[in-house]
Parts: sequence; C-alpha cells; structure tokens
Amino acid sequence: MHDNTQNDSVFLPLIGDKAPSFIANTTNGLLKFPEDYAGRWVILFSHPMDFTPVCTTEFLSFQSVVDNLKKLNTELVGLSVGAIPSHLAWYNSIYNDISFKDWKNVKITFPVIADMDLHVSKLYGMIHPNTSDTKTVRALFIIDTHGIIRTVLYYPQTTGRNIQEILRILIALQTHDVFGFSTPADWQPGAQVVESLPQTNQDMQKRIAKNVKNKQSWYLTFRDLPESKIYDKLLKKK
Repeated sequence: MHDNTQNDSVFLPLIGDKAPSFIANTTNGLLKFPEDYAGRWVILFSHPMDFTPVCTTEFLSFQSVVDNLKKLNTELVGLSVGAIPSHLAWYNSIYNDISFKDWKNVKITFPVIADMDLHVSKLYGMIHPNTSDTKTVRALFIIDTHGIIRTVLYYPQTTGRNIQEILRILIALQTHDVFGFSTPADWQPGAQVVESLPQTNQDMQKRIAKNVKNKQSWYLTFRDLPESKIYDKLLKKK
C-alpha cells in the first residue's frame, strides 16, 4: 500500500492498491470488507448525508442498475456518516414519497454503511476537509475480484454522478481483463477496441511489419469486438 497522505487527516487509496479492510454495520447487517465479496467486483460509493436531494436521485439511479450489476458479478455498497435508523427512515421515505424519472415506490436493496465515527470515510479518503469535516464528498471505488482498486472517482457534493458512465467503466475494465484489449475515448460495448501498446522494441517492430486491418500506426491498432461477444463472456464469468 502506498503512503498516499495528503495531510494528517486525508488518506487517498490509489488505483492498483489493495482495498483497505474494515468491519462495519450496514442496513443489510454486519459487513467485513472486502473479504465478504471475495471473487466478486464491488462498487463502493459514499454520499454526503441522508434526506438530501442529489443523494436521493442517485440512490434511485443506483438501485435501477442493481440487477445489471449482479449479472456482471458486481455488488453495490453505499456509505454515509448517518446512523442505521436514519438510513432506514430515508429508505422508507424514498419508497413512499419520491418519484424520479419513471421510478416510484422503489425499495433500496443494496447495503449502506453507517459510518458515524468516520473510520471508513477517512480510510478511503472520502472526507475532504476544505469541503467539510463531517460530510463525505461523492467518492466511488471500483474494486475487482482480487480486492484491488481499479477505478477512483470523486464528485463534489452538489453534482450527481452519471450511473451509466460508472456501468460503462465497469464493463470496460472487465472487457480488458477477459479479452486483453483497451478501450478508446467514448467507447461503448460493441465499438472498436484497441490493441495494447507494444512494450519492447522487438514488439514494436513486429507490429510495424504486421499487415492487419485497422492499423493506423505501430501504437494504434483498432480491433472489432462485437457487443454480443463481450456479454457472452462477461455474463458467464463468475
């Protein structure tokens, strides 16, 4: 683990680090993280506090992709500094009172951590003191089946996340792991992928000499990868 200390109060886990371990109470019971999710991907995210407008819309949007995430061998875990009774009361209000887009009477099923002592928030760099000493920013970590952090996203408290973009990132990561290809800017499943960059002079010379379709240069070669082939692999991968 790197010593990613910005100051005495902020620790920032980085991409490639082992996800910091913790035990916490959640709305679905006690959680030992990331051990309870061994062999599965996890999206761990924080929100500033319960009963807030942006967070409410995010929870509805996150809940809408829970089934899709499970098909991709991925679990969703939320975090707030609020207590369990507050989380549950907010859940109840979302179900009874809130409609957003086409969503109404939505039951939140993913666990949300109660982090009253800020232990997990500080462990994952979710508290940014120049914003607030007691509320988290909108932090998000995508963690792979080996407990390694693969993506880190930070959003300000005032800006809701694009959940479809988070889903796209997850699919891109899994596509790379299964097929070995990288994904170019604005990639969506079914669009062309790119071959990895040659790592030695010998590999570069082989790439230069190789006459293949969609090679623009030794460092940029596109490959076709149908969406159906991606999902055939990812949805069967346990």
